[in-house]
Amino acid sequence: MWTYPRIVAHRGGGALAPENTLAALRYALSQRFCAVEFDVMALRDGALVLMHDTELGRTVSGTGSVADCPAAWLAAADAGAWFGAQFAGEPVPSFAQAARFCVRHGLWMNAEIKPCPGMEVETGERVAAACASLPPDSVLLSSFSLEALQAARHVAPAVPRALLVDAVPDDWRARLHALEAVALHARAGRLTAAQAAAVKQAGFGLLCYTVNEPKQARQCFALGVDAICTDRLDQLPADFAESN
Repeated sequence: MWTYPRIVAHRGGGALAPENTLAALRYALSQRFCAVEFDVMALRDGALVLMHDTELGRTVSGTGSVADCPAAWLAAADAGAWFGAQFAGEPVPSFAQAARFCVRHGLWMNAEIKPCPGMEVETGERVAAACASLPPDSVLLSSFSLEALQAARHVAPAVPRALLVDAVPDDWRARLHALEAVALHARAGRLTAAQAAAVKQAGFGLLCYTVNEPKQARQCFALGVDAICTDRLDQLPADFAESN
């Protein structure tokens, strides 16, 4: 059963703020969102940061693996200039900074475990351990990595988990049971009505990503989808599910 918000801001501020930054979280809050999704990555020095790409070059200048960057270097890097001059100097936040902001302002978190290659277990363990001390029902872990989610389950079984998939696999039910997951997060464009019905009938929550048009959002909800993750906070406001 899904007990969380129904409209979730993708990577903090969606397409309207630099992803995975405190600026993005501030933007979601300013638009009255009560739920955000962001990516959490582990560095080799032990730190956890908000980052989607495993390699530098897109949102933060440089080359090489993000995992090899010292936390202090990333904290001083510019994660906003790529998006717009008004965000120049926006730093890469630590997970602790993002979590504090969300807890302080009542933002529910979908923390996607985003491991660098070869760090699946370590990342799942670290993220779960960091979430274990957060207020109950303030965070849901998700990941495409079964290894990361299994590691998270072993370290912090009380922190809820969701499996991220592109196309829904035939063995989705077995995977969710093995992970003791509460939900399946599926790509909206590849989810069928039969799959949605089966997931709901099995008692799992169902979130779809990344839904950026009102028409598609209505179609998802008509299938019984519990929640959507969106980049277009302007087109799909926080109260969309209740007002449509």
